[in-house]
Amino acid sequence: MNSQNSHCCAPGRSSSETAPAASEPSPVPGSGAASGGSRVALPGGTFHMGGEDADANPGDGEGPVREVTVGPFEIDTRCVTNERFAAFVDATGYRTDAERFGWSYVFARFLPGELRKVSPRPEGTPWWCGVQGAYWAAPEGPGSELDGRWDHPVVHVSWGDALAFCRWEGSRLPTEAEWEYAARGGLDQKRFPWGDELTPGGEHRCNIWQGRFPFRNTAEDGYKGTAPVDAFPPNGFGLFNTSGNVWEWCADWWGTDHGTGPHADPKGPEQGTARVMRGGSYLCHDSYCNRYRVAARTSNTPDSSVGNLGFRCVRDPAKS
Repeated sequence: MNSQNSHCCAPGRSSSETAPAASEPSPVPGSGAASGGSRVALPGGTFHMGGEDADANPGDGEGPVREVTVGPFEIDTRCVTNERFAAFVDATGYRTDAERFGWSYVFARFLPGELRKVSPRPEGTPWWCGVQGAYWAAPEGPGSELDGRWDHPVVHVSWGDALAFCRWEGSRLPTEAEWEYAARGGLDQKRFPWGDELTPGGEHRCNIWQGRFPFRNTAEDGYKGTAPVDAFPPNGFGLFNTSGNVWEWCADWWGTDHGTGPHADPKGPEQGTARVMRGGSYLCHDSYCNRYRVAARTSNTPDSSVGNLGFRCVRDPAKS
């Protein structure tokens, strides 16, 4: 249970650890097409992707700002919820990577004392614990459940799990360019989906950490952990929570060499070892990780799962 990609956002699994082979049949593509997600059709277009913010994290490859064009697509207005993911599992018998590995990462302060003591912590990020038995339906490990959280984003899902859900539903994961185009909501080069000010007029617009990380979260925004997928006002395109709440998987392999553009429907590197994550989470705080800015990005290995990482889906427009 060693962490290969240990950082504050979402620690990753060791490359030396192998999950047992899946025994369940693969989901039938498109069989879950009526899974209940709310989508918005976006026309696509040209926008300025990336950022050159002074607060950017070195090595994240946010810049340079570049002109990118994306085609039309439909995107979930909300992250996939526990309720939607449960319908997928009920229909297919699918077991997530967290279940097959037997454990997943949980924020330490969510755990009872005894479980916290026996759960190993990744080097350098001791606020995470690798918890035996933690998975999407038991987010804090044995004894935890989803009561009151069915409308919260599903977490403890790997990139492969997200891809399996999308195939069942007849959708796909967004490219990083599609994700950022949608997350910006039509605004050009703003720090957040609603503008440049984090709390305009003193109003919280996203679910992130307030207080002293990782010791005390004052939860001034109303939440210490995940929030409902529509907890805050949507952006200009009607998307909820594209800053904070949970990180979201994208389709792309991770890379930091983007060139200056222009680019048309970029899909990232052809290969790699980690996949892109966007949006930030309820654990982000500007004292150590301000990746809740709309240009911010990070990555994790495709088999990794953690309690602040989910996804939303996209579809290509129907051909006439």
